[in-house]
Amino acid sequence: MLDERSKSLLKTLVERYIADGQPVGSRTLSKSSGLELSPATIRNVMADLEDLGLIVSPHTSAGRIPTARGYRLFVDTMLTAQPHILTGDATPIELQPDQPQRVITSAAHLLSNLSSFVGVVTAPRKPSVFHHIEFLRLGERRVLVIMVSPDGDVQNRVIFTAQDIGQAELAEASNRLNAQYAGLTLEAVRGRLKSEVDQLRGEIAVLMSAAVQAGTEAMTDEQDRVVVSGERNLLTVQDFSHDMGSLRRLFDLFEQKTQLMRLLDVSSRAEGVRIYIGGESQVVPYEELSVVSAPYEVDGQIVGTLGVIGPTRMAYDKMIQIVDITSRMVSQALSQK
Repeated sequence: MLDERSKSLLKTLVERYIADGQPVGSRTLSKSSGLELSPATIRNVMADLEDLGLIVSPHTSAGRIPTARGYRLFVDTMLTAQPHILTGDATPIELQPDQPQRVITSAAHLLSNLSSFVGVVTAPRKPSVFHHIEFLRLGERRVLVIMVSPDGDVQNRVIFTAQDIGQAELAEASNRLNAQYAGLTLEAVRGRLKSEVDQLRGEIAVLMSAAVQAGTEAMTDEQDRVVVSGERNLLTVQDFSHDMGSLRRLFDLFEQKTQLMRLLDVSSRAEGVRIYIGGESQVVPYEELSVVSAPYEVDGQIVGTLGVIGPTRMAYDKMIQIVDITSRMVSQALSQK
């Protein structure tokens, strides 16, 4: 627990570092804190904050900068909202008829433009429902699965069977699936197959189960669900611009969208705006990064996540408002009928 004097000095230190990007010394704190404390007293408080792991001295500098733990305490207990910060800046996101992907792309660009960092949005999960399915024999024990969704999206997957299956049996499996299961979600089909497997011939049961698995993988391809905008903004961030190794790791993160998906999926399980600070847990893989995220809804149901990714030295109060406003606009746009 920190006393009020220590809290005030830590708050001032974090705010000065976010604003200036330079380690904060006792003289600067003495001028900026508004507290009538001697530089010696301030140095003693800073030593205590350093012992608590809230600030650290970089290299040989006499000043201090916040640690991940210091940022977390600042964000959780000292952050004050400034409602005027985005007045006039947030451009409404318009819904394009039958093109929700445009809403998602526009949201990513808006997040990037308003924050000057990276905007990320996960597209809504497509309902894993199939309208029609076909099996085609490609060769011995190789079968092409063609699955058509209700909106006409076509997914193809090659599956391998334990034994060779003739085209007549493949046609039988196609007909049975289309007659009994078309229009159901793949999860529902999976459940029905488990209860009905004894009524099906062995090879057809295996084929249908493999098709459901292939369809599930095809319709939940994570690489296609993440829209990223503004990666090049990081090239101008002082915290990264002098460290090509850090930049390379960050760009690798945006290339490997599956890792980004795991991060955003964690965010989607929480209500409201959440802040993840690099270095404090395994959620954010790089110490230099922070993520401010929020879920968005369609007709009251959470279907995706959006957020801003930038340096730990970011104006968190502004990012919270950017993310909160954008999530509300996306929810409203996608819920229009």
